[in-house]
Amino acid sequence: MRFVLGIDIGGTNLVVGSVAEDGSSIVATASEPTQAEAGTKDVLERLVGLAERTIAATRRESPDAEILGVGVGAPGPLDTRRGIVLLTPNLGWVNLPLRQIIHDRLGLAAALDNDANCAVLGEWWVGAARGARQAIGITIGTGIGGGLILDGKLYHGASDVAGEIGHTTIDTEGRRCKCGNYGCLEAYASGPNIALRAVEEIEAGAVSRLPSLVNGDLRRITAQTVYQAAQDGDELALEVVNDTAKFLGVGIGNLLNVFNPEVVVVCGGVTAAGDHLFVPLRREVARRAFKPAVAACRIVPGALAGTAGVYGAAKAFLDQTARA
Repeated sequence: MRFVLGIDIGGTNLVVGSVAEDGSSIVATASEPTQAEAGTKDVLERLVGLAERTIAATRRESPDAEILGVGVGAPGPLDTRRGIVLLTPNLGWVNLPLRQIIHDRLGLAAALDNDANCAVLGEWWVGAARGARQAIGITIGTGIGGGLILDGKLYHGASDVAGEIGHTTIDTEGRRCKCGNYGCLEAYASGPNIALRAVEEIEAGAVSRLPSLVNGDLRRITAQTVYQAAQDGDELALEVVNDTAKFLGVGIGNLLNVFNPEVVVVCGGVTAAGDHLFVPLRREVARRAFKPAVAACRIVPGALAGTAGVYGAAKAFLDQTARA
C-alpha cells in the first residue's frame, strides 16, 4: 500500500501522520507541543523524530508500505516554488529552506505549502467541503489562516499569500495585530485574542466564573476555557463567544460577496463553542452578505478535528508532484 507522510506545523503543536494515497485513512500519527521558544534547531529535530517514528509505525502496521514522499504544512508567508519559509512570526523562522531540510533528513521527496491551505485542502479532499467546486476554509488557532478552493483547485495567488483571511481588516481603528496592521480579524478572533478579550473584561470588573476555572490565575484562561464557561451558561463567556461570532461573521460575509462559495468550513478549537458560535455567526453573515450568496453557501465546522492539516499536507504533496 502507498502512503504520503503529512506534517502539520502549528504554533502550538507538531502533528505527523501517514496518509493512504487515496485519502481513505491515516494509519499512524504522532504529535507533541511545538515549543517554539526552544529554538529552530530543537523544533526541527523533534519534527524529524516524529516523522521517523511515524514511518516506522506505518511499516509495522503495513509491512509492504511504500512511502511516496512528505507534504509539509507550515505557517507563512512561503515561497512554495523554492520550498522556503520566508517568515513565521510565531516560530521565529526567516528564509528557512524547510523543504530541503526535510528531504535531506528523511531521504524522501518533499513538498511545502501553507498550513492553513493544507487544513482547507484536507477538508475539501475528504472532509466537510468534499465535493464542492468553490470552497473557503478558515483555521482558527494561535492565529487565523485560511484557504481558497476555486474551481476545484487550491488557489495560491500571484505570490503565495492568497487566503490570509486573518489579516483582512474588520476595524480600521482597531486592535494592533502581530503583523503590524490594526483591526485584523486575527486580532479579535484567534484563540489567544478570544482569551485576552475575556481577561480584559474581568480586569475591568465583569463578573464571571472564569477565574474559578483557573484558580484565580487569569494568565491561564484560554479560548477553550471561555468555550467551556459558555457551555455552562457564564454570561461573560457567552458575550465573548457571541462577539467572536460577529467578528467572524463580518469577515465571512465579505468573503461570500467576493468569492460566492458553496461552503465555508470553520476549523480549529473554536468549533467547540458549538451553536453558541455558529448560530450568531450565520446570522451575522446573513445580515452582511448578498442574499443569493448566503442562500448558496453552507457554513459548517470542520470534520477532521486534529488531522485536517495532515490530510491536506499529504494532498499538497500529491498535487505538486503531479504538476512537476
